[in-house]
Amino acid sequence: MRVSRLHDPFLRGQLAIAALFLSLGFQYATWAARIPAIKSGLDLGAAEVGVLLMAAGVGAAVSFPLVAWLMRRLGSRRLALLSQLGLALLLLALAAAPNYPLALLVMCADGVLVGCLNVAMNAQGAALETRFERNTMARLHATFSAGSLLAALLASGMTAATGSVAAHFGVAVALLAVLGVCARTGLLDDEPAAAPETSGPKRERRRRSLPSRVTLWMCGAMVFGTVAEGAMNDWSALYLEDIAEASAELAPLGIAVVSGMMVVARLFADGWRGRWGDGRVVLVGSAVAGTGLAAALIGGGVAPALAGFACMGLGIAAVTPCVYAAAARQGSDALTLVAAMGTTGLLAGPPLIGFIAGATDLAWGMGAVSAAAGAVALCSTRIRWTPAPAVRGETSPV
Repeated sequence: MRVSRLHDPFLRGQLAIAALFLSLGFQYATWAARIPAIKSGLDLGAAEVGVLLMAAGVGAAVSFPLVAWLMRRLGSRRLALLSQLGLALLLLALAAAPNYPLALLVMCADGVLVGCLNVAMNAQGAALETRFERNTMARLHATFSAGSLLAALLASGMTAATGSVAAHFGVAVALLAVLGVCARTGLLDDEPAAAPETSGPKRERRRRSLPSRVTLWMCGAMVFGTVAEGAMNDWSALYLEDIAEASAELAPLGIAVVSGMMVVARLFADGWRGRWGDGRVVLVGSAVAGTGLAAALIGGGVAPALAGFACMGLGIAAVTPCVYAAAARQGSDALTLVAAMGTTGLLAGPPLIGFIAGATDLAWGMGAVSAAAGAVALCSTRIRWTPAPAVRGETSPV
């Protein structure tokens, strides 16, 4: 029985794709958890940190046409493996960056590679669901959150052991290399591309380039959802340290609370989808996230902040898996566009919070995160959700 499970092609593909999701969450949260140290090392202000994060968002935004081209040239399998390796190496480049301009270049490249890996790994996840007719997207996204949680715990331990960002990132790169090897053996081969038709190519290309209204609402939900998710990763440590006056060792645990709650929620999210439907899961979850964080900001202090972060992690967790699954049902073009918007929101949203914090303070910036969760709820009411199929494969989670 155990041998047959190891040779189950669905489980093998699920584990390989999960390694990609884990890698992206781990790499992203690794440098996000050390933003206070990077800020101090390069002597940056809040607005300059916002610009640094904006560089990653710019890279993600301009990566959309590049990703479409690379997906055609390389396929999702090769693109995923190459971008995962590149993201690992960029951690070393960020640790070695001697000045602010070079750090900006590194972060811009990071945004491009995040865009590549995000689209490629979600294409792999959608293909796995389609090929085996089994739900797995929420669990795959749970491993992204698990990667963020692992990175936050590693950051807390490394901060206590040594102040060296280079040593911390060196350990992280070694772990990413192991994950890359795990992903290599089980990813799905890409389906051969259909031959283009000779009649009316320009008209057909133009028709495919125009997203439907439903797809645009999906993009809105994805952007606001990833703005909230990304901001919690990028700014929770600084909020705890600067506003809630937590210690340097406790500050990274803000990311750990958010990521831990997201892992738990995403492990159960496929069941929630089958029981209540994607629309209700997204609507209720985003409402819980927004109101919980808002109440924490009003209350102030470390304990209320961690409680509010937990509400945000619990409520926002199912948004991206549900929207990705809905976009996949609209076709590969919709999936690619929604994934690109998700990457843009994840990386371009947090700098906006930095600009708000620079103009006012970080408490108001986190208030904007709460508002973003409310915007997700609004967008979710405009999407025609398709009921999720009954969850299969409950005995073999990632």
